[in-house]
Amino acid sequence: MTTITTAPTPATPTVRQQVLVLYLATSALDSPVVGWSRYDGTGRTAPTTGDSQEPPYETGVAALCDGWRLIQAAQLIPPYPGHEYDVSFLKHEFFFEKLVDLENAG
Repeated sequence: MTTITTAPTPATPTVRQQVLVLYLATSALDSPVVGWSRYDGTGRTAPTTGDSQEPPYETGVAALCDGWRLIQAAQLIPPYPGHEYDVSFLKHEFFFEKLVDLENAG
């Protein structure tokens, strides 16, 4: 006699990701925040660019102290010779994440 067992049906995951992008004045995590973006995978908030005059944190280290996990740091690329003072994109970009449990969050 053959017994067939089926795997239990996985419960719907209740953990969602929040992403915080901080642009810092320099490549150091303790330098001031000069720009930012937020994304909320929980669906509880819908932040948009320019929705606040104040950054969510003063530095990248402050975000770490509040429980954000650093997942990507800015790549350090030297400027092309003769272009050291050109204005361009914000190059000191850091990605942070928080995992939020929808069932246990307040």
